[in-house]
Amino acid sequence: MKKEPLEIVRGSGNIYRDFDVPGADVRQLKSILAAEIIKTLDKEGFTVRKAQSVTGFDAGDFSRVRNADFRRISVERLMAMINRLGSRVEVVVTLRRARATQGAAVV
Repeated sequence: MKKEPLEIVRGSGNIYRDFDVPGADVRQLKSILAAEIIKTLDKEGFTVRKAQSVTGFDAGDFSRVRNADFRRISVERLMAMINRLGSRVEVVVTLRRARATQGAAVV
């Protein structure tokens, strides 16, 4: 088998955008928020049931976060979950002009 040299491509920092997934920026934000929730749950040793009793959010929401299933969970809900777990979210928005090949996504 002939070995071909690998092409190295630098990513944008957003895997969803790199693979042209619709709603890439929202998906990236949800992933970042979910990672913070998971980090807090692990640090505190919370099960999804314990997280439910502490926050009032359904255990199913925490299960969806752990399984990266964000179809039925909003950015606002993820931020509220973080807040009820005792942390605060700070959002910084940086606007950059989109390249000609990129379209604006409305989510």
